[in-house]
Amino acid sequence: MHSHEAGPDPLDRDAGDGWEVALPLGGTSVGGVRMAGFRDRIAAGLDKRVLPQPAVVVVIGLGAAPFTVEGGSAPEPLRSFAAALSPGPARIRGEHVECIEMRLSPPAAYALLGVSPRELGRPVISLEDLWGRHEQRLREQLSEAGTWQERLVLVEEFLVRRAARAPRMAPEVTAVWDHIVACRGRVRIDDLAASCGWSRKQLWSRFSAQIGLTPKRAAMLVRFDHAARALCAGESPTDVALACGYADQPHLHRDVLSFAGCTPGALAARATPTG
Repeated sequence: MHSHEAGPDPLDRDAGDGWEVALPLGGTSVGGVRMAGFRDRIAAGLDKRVLPQPAVVVVIGLGAAPFTVEGGSAPEPLRSFAAALSPGPARIRGEHVECIEMRLSPPAAYALLGVSPRELGRPVISLEDLWGRHEQRLREQLSEAGTWQERLVLVEEFLVRRAARAPRMAPEVTAVWDHIVACRGRVRIDDLAASCGWSRKQLWSRFSAQIGLTPKRAAMLVRFDHAARALCAGESPTDVALACGYADQPHLHRDVLSFAGCTPGALAARATPTG
């Protein structure tokens, strides 16, 4: 799923006309978490293809109808779900959508979901499978809450409790991930290994085990995320390739095809107000 720096969108859909959007006052106190509440005020419905991004997306559904998640298997109805870092072809549909959406950095996902991003097992997984009865109880509390701010505070308190007893990602892995993000994916793997005192093989093994992607694939994903946002904002593929550090336009074309399953032009065409 693709992230826009200007603000959160419900599953990459335009959050303008028809969508009620609620942000937590003062942000969130749990590092690596962005959160917002969404409600489809005009019952326009949600029909969105998933675009990979460097975050694990968690959606807690509050409406009467479940989301329908289409991926590599038969469509699956889910009340709440988590989407992996690079989910591959997937499509999310929903009617009368009302939900809390969170975007978790890999270190935050490692702590808060109870498994590493690598262990999610499939592109989109039921949140109940990860949090068990705690997910059901949280959804009940959210449904009973009277305002969006009450709901967002409930989720914040839930995350704080989980974070207090959560496992921590290896500090070297966290540092490497943060460096990849800070450099927008324009990094050399040998330099990453040297920065934490590991061999290239050690970095590859330990990073992959906790992040779920190899360092090279993670860097490609972060760079793609910036390129995809630029393409969706109307910038030309030539300018995007240059600005994002691709060797040339065909290089950008190959990466967009790998992550999004379409050409840069087709990706930009998806970024319309009708989503």
